[in-house]
Amino acid sequence: MARDLSDATLDELRPALAGDVATNAAFDGWNSEAVAMAAATNGVDADVATLVYPGGAPDMIDAWFESIDAAMAQRFAGGALDNMKIRERIAALVETRLELMSGKREALRRALAILAMPQNATRAARLGWRSADRMWRLAGDTATDYNHYTKRGMLAGIYAATVLVFLDDESEDHEATRAFLSRRIDNVMQFEKTKAKWLGSAERRPSLSRFIGRLRYPAV
Repeated sequence: MARDLSDATLDELRPALAGDVATNAAFDGWNSEAVAMAAATNGVDADVATLVYPGGAPDMIDAWFESIDAAMAQRFAGGALDNMKIRERIAALVETRLELMSGKREALRRALAILAMPQNATRAARLGWRSADRMWRLAGDTATDYNHYTKRGMLAGIYAATVLVFLDDESEDHEATRAFLSRRIDNVMQFEKTKAKWLGSAERRPSLSRFIGRLRYPAV
């Protein structure tokens, strides 16, 4: 049963209308018309609808992406990722996020074109980081050191590149996109192994500062 949104607050309408706004944006663009049509579909007052996304298209896109993140989290609620290896978790999360947008690729294409505008660069980077952070958290990552940032930066890059492949992928069940994603994850996993070996050897490497310290303060 559809939820009655006639008395919903603006904060409640923001995610509730996001999916329908995206559906309309595929045909009409990310604009007030898309919002008006979404409002009409859900029985929301037209005047109220004009207040839901005060920042225009970037706000609409932000809300849609956030709704996708929420749906992704719901899909994996209850420990669905627990028995997977880390690379499998990341792959499953990225693939699920793309699957949730698969019926609205034209809306996604138009959204990316808007986010690519210079005035939206900061917003675009923030949205990419937010999705990467949510995927890592769902995957069970608890890092708080510099790995917290490097993991999210790399995943944001992988996801952005995979989306570009996904937009033009006409293969069955998006197999080309899945294969591309798998290769990118393999590259990152190899990098992480190499980094771990380097850090391990660095820890075993003689320290000049420790050596000088021992000269000044010999052990007794």
